[in-house]
Amino acid sequence: MQPLVITIDGPAGSGKSSAARLLAQRLDLSVLNTGAMYRGVGLACLDAGIDPTDQPDGAVAVARRVRLDFDWSTDPPRLLIDGVDRSDRLRDPDVSAAASKVSALPPVRQLLVAQQQRIGREHPRLVAEGRDQGSVVFPDAPVKFFLDARADIRARRHAKDLEAAGKPVDFETLLATMSQRDHRDSTRKTSPLICPEGAIRIDTSEMTLDQVVDALQRITRQRVVTVAAGGDEDRAC
Repeated sequence: MQPLVITIDGPAGSGKSSAARLLAQRLDLSVLNTGAMYRGVGLACLDAGIDPTDQPDGAVAVARRVRLDFDWSTDPPRLLIDGVDRSDRLRDPDVSAAASKVSALPPVRQLLVAQQQRIGREHPRLVAEGRDQGSVVFPDAPVKFFLDARADIRARRHAKDLEAAGKPVDFETLLATMSQRDHRDSTRKTSPLICPEGAIRIDTSEMTLDQVVDALQRITRQRVVTVAAGGDEDRAC
């Protein structure tokens, strides 16, 4: 089978994780949740009592030391931190905040980008989702998407996920935290959150998950056929 890398970038709550998983299922591809890797480093920093903002060198040391693996036998693959499955902790607000802080550190990004590119070599038929997949990690991917949605909708989605996991949160606090993270992610110097060149932008605010995945699947099939024929097509970004 021919290699195929599809990238899906976007801010938190845009639906990219769920959409990437379902798209990968439909197309029989592996799926890589790169945000989980930054959350893993952020959680490891919390466990070590390190604030990435006040102790950036300590956070980088944690990123170098910690072992991040995925259990590829599960769907979606679950993150193992030093051999322990900590997936149920990764979506907690304090971990989200720590992940945003560590992701702003260039040495941490360099370490994780290298790991993600290695995973891409090991899994050449892949849906990779995150914040810099189409712009930095896999810039030559033949199919790139950027999912977005209004901030209030993204915050409500995230709150619903936390409540479903038995972790209720204050919506206004969550919305403020998400807005702060959006600002940090989009203004950092290294690998900022952007719509990658050549990516197709989709606003998921008024779309169901099935509608989003249907659109991604349709566009992917069209794009793969177009590339195979040696052509190109207009794209939104």
